[in-house]
Amino acid sequence: MTKFRAKLTFILILLIGCSMLVAGIFMAQVLENSHVKSLKENMERELHVIALSGNWDYQGTDEELVKYYTTQAHKLKEATNSRMTYVRADGKVLGDSDQLPEQMDNHLTRPEIVAAAANGIGYTTRYSDTLKEKMLYAAIPVKNAAKVTIGYLRISMSLEQVDKSIRSLWYFLILGLIILFLIAGIVSYRIAKGITHPIEKMTKVAQQITNLNYESRVPSYSNDEVGQLGLAINRMSESLQGQMARIQENERRLQGVMENMMSGIMMIDREERIMLLNPSAETILGFSSQELLGKKYNEAKQQYEFTKLIQECIELQEPISDEMMFYYPAERILDIHLSPIAHEDEEWSGVLIVLHDITAVRRLERMRSEFVANVSHELKTPIAAVKGFAETLLAGALNDKETAVSFLHIIFDESERLNRLIGDILELSKIESKRIPMNFSPIYLPEFLERSFSVLRKEAEKKHIELSMLVEEDMYIEADEDRLRQIIINLLSNGIAYTQDGGKVRLRVEPLDPNADGDYERLRIIVTDTGMGIPKKDLPRIFERFYRVDKARSRSSGGTGLGLSIVKHLVEMHKGTIRVESEVGIGTKFTIELPVIH
Repeated sequence: MTKFRAKLTFILILLIGCSMLVAGIFMAQVLENSHVKSLKENMERELHVIALSGNWDYQGTDEELVKYYTTQAHKLKEATNSRMTYVRADGKVLGDSDQLPEQMDNHLTRPEIVAAAANGIGYTTRYSDTLKEKMLYAAIPVKNAAKVTIGYLRISMSLEQVDKSIRSLWYFLILGLIILFLIAGIVSYRIAKGITHPIEKMTKVAQQITNLNYESRVPSYSNDEVGQLGLAINRMSESLQGQMARIQENERRLQGVMENMMSGIMMIDREERIMLLNPSAETILGFSSQELLGKKYNEAKQQYEFTKLIQECIELQEPISDEMMFYYPAERILDIHLSPIAHEDEEWSGVLIVLHDITAVRRLERMRSEFVANVSHELKTPIAAVKGFAETLLAGALNDKETAVSFLHIIFDESERLNRLIGDILELSKIESKRIPMNFSPIYLPEFLERSFSVLRKEAEKKHIELSMLVEEDMYIEADEDRLRQIIINLLSNGIAYTQDGGKVRLRVEPLDPNADGDYERLRIIVTDTGMGIPKKDLPRIFERFYRVDKARSRSSGGTGLGLSIVKHLVEMHKGTIRVESEVGIGTKFTIELPVIH
């Protein structure tokens, strides 16, 4: 903008300077012409005065005439300070104030003499070879009483004075031009600055808008064209600010949706490069966005079947859906949807890929299927037993009282087992669906555990199993009393059921990470037995529904296969954890960790 200001200042100075120069030249020329015209008028007036007052009838020889007129010429020069010349009608110079007439040429052909003979007066300006300077000549004819031209009277004046006047004028003109140039420069600079300063401000605002600073505004100026331009820029900035605010808001919303979507989103552009990847897609594919963005999809180290699916969508440019097993970074089942992207002009511009991790859904479907199969299998055995023994009784066994009573006991036991199985299934269903309300209240553990032990003591005595517990006197916990009792009784019942006669089942409660004052936030409940133990291969599945390590023994003991699954869910509802350790032939240890206060 400084260059523009300098150019504008220079142009204004040049325009003003040229105008002043042309005006000065014109004024100098007018002054010179006026001065010369005034000189001519004075010379003409003096010639007429001299012509009227002079004696032109003097007679004598040529020498006498020359002497007489030369003397007259000298007198007139002293009076007029001008060169005087007397010329006879035939052109002979009779007298001259500055030169000897004998040395002068015939003047009949001189321009001023010719003009005087023709027009009554003649003027000319030329360089005088006699005086060696530029002269202004004026001549008039001298006539006798008969109006016959008897000679010519010429007056001449040096133009040096005129030239001095013109030079003085030029000096003053140049000095005036210099002063005016300085004034014009200052004025031009101020004018240029007044014009360019608002433009500079507008340029800075435009640059700030380019740098995404949409809050920048042009200061208000006058209501002229520059002011209207500033107002237009301000309106444009406000419009851009509003549009960018909407774009940024939409971008934040889209970013929030993309980052929090459970489904993976991947976008491939027309150059077949990966241009978009959300966090879920990074987790599903096992690669970060830094590793994949900008790479072609077939160079991104992806599963071959996935790459072929993308290639098929690009070639067909039609939506494709498929279900695929991924093995990296973990084994997953993905539901993949590929859709070609087209603009309003229907020009293909890329592919949008949506990845749904349906591993949990498929696992749940499998678990439901297994659950139905297990329930059917578990229900089938007692129902078949009841049906078989009932048919036997109907076939005639009722007549044998002892056999009938034995069969009725079996039918009763199987119906009890069937009732327990259905009850556990309903209980587990309620727990898994979160339909059981949890009523937390403070529980004094020594008294609570003693009541739980009393329920199982008779059963333990039948097998001569030693039941023992170790718990400090001042231990409390906040929990749902009924659900916590269900957890303890289930674990103790399993310990009694799978421990041989004469074995031991112990329960121990200990605080976790107590501080210096003896306070603690979590406690650990440990249930151990000296039973048959669980093989290592079965440990990961011990909490699954209907899973049994020893199916025959479990059924004979009246177990439903749902107890540990119920325990695990109830512990989790108390925001706790449960784990199991076991060695075959040595025994099993269940460890539960629960928060003291909820």
